[in-house]
Amino acid sequence: QVQLVESGGGLVQAGGSLRLSCAASGFTFSTYAMGWFRQAPGKEREFVAGIRRGDGRTYYADSVKDRFTISRDNAKNTVYLQMNSLKPEDTALYYCASDPVLRTTMGWTYWGKGTLVTVSS
Repeated sequence: QVQLVESGGGLVQAGGSLRLSCAASGFTFSTYAMGWFRQAPGKEREFVAGIRRGDGRTYYADSVKDRFTISRDNAKNTVYLQMNSLKPEDTALYYCASDPVLRTTMGWTYWGKGTLVTVSS
């Protein structure tokens, strides 16, 4: 069955960095777009970054542009999110998602269970 397993979350001070990973299985990874979303306490889940299948074009929310980098390794069926210059407002549960089509809204086919990122001030 399909599994998306996130890892790499934790507690970090403001200005620090973290690298999230999402290991995928149960579907043909290279034929799916991959994305990262996040949900802060009391807020709706929001798009963070996405990477297309094929050409690997990337998309970012304005709030993380120039700080976060999404990448994928099709040989390892893994997508990454490198997060630099972290801010307290980046604190959230971060979810990995996959779908044949990249979109910046909800509605992706598969979701992981999330990994918690906490940024202290």
